[in-house]
Amino acid sequence: MKSTAEVKIAGERYADNYTCGLTMLGSGSMDGFELKSENENESEYRRPDGLRLKVRNTYCAEADATEVVTTIQNDCSRTLTMEMLTSVLVREIKADRIHRLLSFWSAEGKHKVDTIKELDMEHSWSNHGVRVLKFGNLGSMPVRQFFPFIAVEDSKNGVFTGVQLYAPSSWQIEVLVKEGDTVSIAGGIADRDYGHWTKKLMPGECFEAPKALIATGKSLEDVCDKLVKAQKPDISPVDDRMGIVFNEYCATWGNPTIDNLKKLADKIAGKGIQYLVMDSGWYGKCGYWWDWRGDWTVNKERFPNGLKELTDYIRGKGMIPGIWFELENTSQEAQTFYEEDHLVKKDGVPLTVGNVHFLDMEDPWVIEHLTKYVIGNLKDNDFGYIKIDYNDTMGMGCDGPEGMGENLRKKVIATQNFFRKMKKELPDLVIENCSSGGHRLEPSFMELASMASFSDAHECLSLPIIAANMHRVIKPSQSQIWAVMRAGDIDERIWYSICSTFLGRMGLSGDVYDLNDHQWELLSQGMVFYRKVSDIIRDGKTTVISADTDSYNEPTGAQFVMRVLGDKALIVYHRFADSVDMKEFAGKLGINVDNYKSLDKYGIADKDFSAQALLIQI
Repeated sequence: MKSTAEVKIAGERYADNYTCGLTMLGSGSMDGFELKSENENESEYRRPDGLRLKVRNTYCAEADATEVVTTIQNDCSRTLTMEMLTSVLVREIKADRIHRLLSFWSAEGKHKVDTIKELDMEHSWSNHGVRVLKFGNLGSMPVRQFFPFIAVEDSKNGVFTGVQLYAPSSWQIEVLVKEGDTVSIAGGIADRDYGHWTKKLMPGECFEAPKALIATGKSLEDVCDKLVKAQKPDISPVDDRMGIVFNEYCATWGNPTIDNLKKLADKIAGKGIQYLVMDSGWYGKCGYWWDWRGDWTVNKERFPNGLKELTDYIRGKGMIPGIWFELENTSQEAQTFYEEDHLVKKDGVPLTVGNVHFLDMEDPWVIEHLTKYVIGNLKDNDFGYIKIDYNDTMGMGCDGPEGMGENLRKKVIATQNFFRKMKKELPDLVIENCSSGGHRLEPSFMELASMASFSDAHECLSLPIIAANMHRVIKPSQSQIWAVMRAGDIDERIWYSICSTFLGRMGLSGDVYDLNDHQWELLSQGMVFYRKVSDIIRDGKTTVISADTDSYNEPTGAQFVMRVLGDKALIVYHRFADSVDMKEFAGKLGINVDNYKSLDKYGIADKDFSAQALLIQI
């Protein structure tokens, strides 16, 4: 399946059919475009005035998906202002259902399916009046309300078509119906109507739209697997073993000290944990960690001898030390909060969200400052891992030379360039992509990181549900699932938490120094099982995600996830309220678990809110 493209130039006519303000597709800007050249991978369209559109469709055989890159070239004699440019446009797809993934803080990835009829998008009696569904996100948190993803389904023939956008800032996806039982899908940067985006294109200038991915499949899980496999993350060479992460946040709650981190290091040393990450609160002066973001001087009361004492201690225990930064934002107790010349502005004043200002990542002063305090800190103190957080969004846009949406896009691209700078100066650095948990779980950020925080739902009942839903949009090998251990945890709670980590990268936190020997034994057994199945997590294909609950907060029923690699499979089963046993639940899916040879297992799912994982031969 291949993509075409459309552009809308300011001043040229909008489409009729009651669509003005709903979509910019079908505008007068496309009048006169003719196909001038075409080969297997690239098509070029030109207007008589010299405006050119190129669409490159590159098929990835390994993933069975297509990567789309759209480029516009202004060979006109005048400057043009774009107000819409698609990254992807696929026409005439037979479909009757639309699948989307919802997302809010600590509630990422909820699957929503609507029929064309339910959305009132059936074609009209005369095929007049285009039906339009437009959704997306505004701001610098691209995974908020929706993931930049859509799949449409032809339920009669069992065919799914999926599209995923590389969307680090504001984006949109449109579904259009004009006639019959086919839909068109378009997506890319949120346009002028939706995302306040305009972009000047000078004579001779070229602009490349963000990438997109297209795939078709036999099921939602099939098409999602192909889209995810087509992503190409730049994984640190250090992070090639699905290593276990311990983050101390749920032990100290933003109050790390040299003493409590040494205590943690002593307790987890020799347990097979690769990374010990110090989270927020190591900087500034004593106080609430949230208020001191942006002051990256070491807190001398908590670390009187600096941070090298800590990293030497952690490395001496056989682990790689990590550190938390929120490098783009600054709070009121930090000096950078008052550096007005170097802050993102809106309406001529620093853009303020709550108690946060945003550093202007296009400003050389800011990059020099962060190079000293972030990269310099990593180098001087021998950190091998950085967790990059981002705890608010700039909203619809900001001041600058272009439209507000384009100014915003360039600020976020500058952030991504700083990620690249860190990787260039520290080639082995392991980067964790975090934005209040899951607000940046989209391909362009995921390709810059070794892994990501899957959510902030660390100790919630929704833990395994969110973890499973992430399989549809990011690689499980990059999805760090937190299991928080507490001294009061009963066996079922430990199984419930640890089994959740088998749905991605195992991440641990909590008061592990208070666990008794029995609890440590259950945790150790879980880590052993994780290592046995890590190849399936990394390289397998998720064939089943089935949960019969409609609530993240009060889940009922159960969840069954199956991931296959060769002749082996990993099954992870979680029971919620009013649940049944695994055999009965799987039977409703047409799966007889007794037909498989069990190779190993972890946990016992014999009651509500318990869990079990099976390694089986198929």
